[in-house]
Amino acid sequence: MQGIVNGILVIAHAPLASALRQCVLHVFPEAQCVIDALDVPPDQPPEVTLAQARARLAARGGGDMLVLTDLIGATPCNVAAQLGDGVHTFVVTGVNLPMLLRAFTYRHEPIASLAARATAGGAQGVMPLKPATPCPPGLVPPSPAHDP
Repeated sequence: MQGIVNGILVIAHAPLASALRQCVLHVFPEAQCVIDALDVPPDQPPEVTLAQARARLAARGGGDMLVLTDLIGATPCNVAAQLGDGVHTFVVTGVNLPMLLRAFTYRHEPIASLAARATAGGAQGVMPLKPATPCPPGLVPPSPAHDP
């Protein structure tokens, strides 16, 4: 399986895709050639974004690709959905840093397995944390009932 190196493309609202990529490069500098980012500006037509995304896939020169996107139903996700074929290109929404780190870590696995690991990593990276120390007197911790 060491011969497989899946590419990873993050398509998200600007500047999230580039920011997430930079976070991964902070931890794994060797991810430079594996992870690409496509930031989608608010005024960019979807056709332009789709053309840019297809150019990024073509520039990779083939091979399987995991496409991660931020928000289901939004333009980056709608563009990403047009790229996925479920065979060589898989699309996963809800991208976050744990998902992207997991995807890079397991980039040598078959693409379907990589998509499953990325999805699990993203979900496992989201959890409530309890305060390590009690709140100081006079400071009221946030209440779920008052969360907007």
